[in-house]
Amino acid sequence: MKIVITGASGYVGRQLVLLLEQSGAELLLVGRDAEKLAKLFPGRNACTIERLAHLAEGYDAFVHLAVVNTDAQVSSGVFQSVNVDLARRMVEICQDAGIEQFYNISSIHALDARHDTPYAQSKRAGTASLEEVSGLNVINLYLPFVRGTRWNGKLSFLNSLPPVLAGPLASCLLALKPSVSVEKLAAYVLSAPEDSAKTIILSDGQSGNATFNALKRVVDLVFAFTVILFLWWALLIVWALIRAGSPGPGLFAQERVGQHGKTFLCYKFRTMQQGTVQAGTHEVSAASITRIGHFLRRSKIDELPQVWNILRNEISLIGPRPGLPVQTALFEARQARGVFAVKPGISGLAQINDIDMSDPERLADWDARYIALQSLLLDAKIIMATLIGKGRGDRAATSKA
Repeated sequence: MKIVITGASGYVGRQLVLLLEQSGAELLLVGRDAEKLAKLFPGRNACTIERLAHLAEGYDAFVHLAVVNTDAQVSSGVFQSVNVDLARRMVEICQDAGIEQFYNISSIHALDARHDTPYAQSKRAGTASLEEVSGLNVINLYLPFVRGTRWNGKLSFLNSLPPVLAGPLASCLLALKPSVSVEKLAAYVLSAPEDSAKTIILSDGQSGNATFNALKRVVDLVFAFTVILFLWWALLIVWALIRAGSPGPGLFAQERVGQHGKTFLCYKFRTMQQGTVQAGTHEVSAASITRIGHFLRRSKIDELPQVWNILRNEISLIGPRPGLPVQTALFEARQARGVFAVKPGISGLAQINDIDMSDPERLADWDARYIALQSLLLDAKIIMATLIGKGRGDRAATSKA
């Protein structure tokens, strides 16, 4: 495989070059200073940006790592020139040279519209400028913290610790924020994926992090036992009010799709009239919601009986909200994105962003985003956002309540 790389002199680029070469790839390294590249990578093919147009023909893929990072003390014009204009110029060179695959590398910070740093703004503008490109497959590849073969930056102290200490400590630190290994990035580039999606978050996830999984389970159990031990009286009052307010039971058990696509009985306080059709909330008339049900749904008190599902390890405090077996479009969208790899949750990233089950594809995209960005800090942010009332959950068909 023949690959062009810009930004090879950076931390990620230097390690990516070595891994791609070890896999047998033929590389062309591009930068503003060809002499610097020659010193860093002696004996490799290297050229300036100006010479690239004459040498790019015959290559299979283009990895665009060149960037002005968020901590750079430069003007907004420099951010525009490198993070927007240069990206567009590289794509045009790819089109002329017949290169079919273009990877536009960004940080996950640029995904969040609330980040208004010059870096984030310019990277979003650069991505937008590539949306109408034709003739090659442009993939915007978003990376969290990138782990190399050796720790760098603030975590470089781990290199000097014995493995018996470095391993557990690294596991704890990586549980706090998402990360990706440079090996995974290299494997992704070499696999020449034919992704239909134009936006990919490449992450190692937390499934293999024993510390993250243990702490997440501890948080779930602490929440469940706190509700049971200190709020049992409030749960009884809510149950009695529901029974008195409309015919039917106080609790409502409904089959939902959980981890690995297996179904389980999900318990909630009943918020709809008895006999309401088994369907997604967005498919049910607002008239079906009881008087107290409106309050319970807005306050999310109706979700509290799910502490029983937490104790049974069927659900977590934070995760993708479980759908119904009859919601086949949502099931298929989630299955295609690997969402069923994790336990569902009482609240989740999609819910606090007001994304409900009425748009299965968009919801599944956000569920997959949560899995890629999963961390203890993200879970804490979702918990706080839920407590202050952010996100209204699923709305009934004719109601915005």
